[in-house]
Amino acid sequence: MPRSVNAVASRRRRKRILNLAKGYWGSRSKVYTIAKNTVEKGLQYAYRDRKTKKREFRALWIQRINAGARQHGISYSQLMGKLAAKEIGLNRKVLADLAMNNPDAFKAIVEAVK
Repeated sequence: MPRSVNAVASRRRRKRILNLAKGYWGSRSKVYTIAKNTVEKGLQYAYRDRKTKKREFRALWIQRINAGARQHGISYSQLMGKLAAKEIGLNRKVLADLAMNNPDAFKAIVEAVK
């Protein structure tokens, strides 16, 4: 009896990796073993950077809020402390957006907590 190797599953597995490797340069998108290594490394970077992205955006929002707050004579930490004390529930993303795109509304918030 001939040896059964389940070629359907093997082909599907290889095809999936090569599809994920589309757009890579040279053998990284053509040769299965090299494509597999490249795709695995790319998925590691993607997982890592999904976490890093959150950190970087939070830092950016803090910088923008701080810049906007200092224009009105208050530091970032004082502003955030007073917002918490007055129970104004605006998150950093919204505050940063207001500081950049709607300075009048941001000024009103700063005046409300002073």
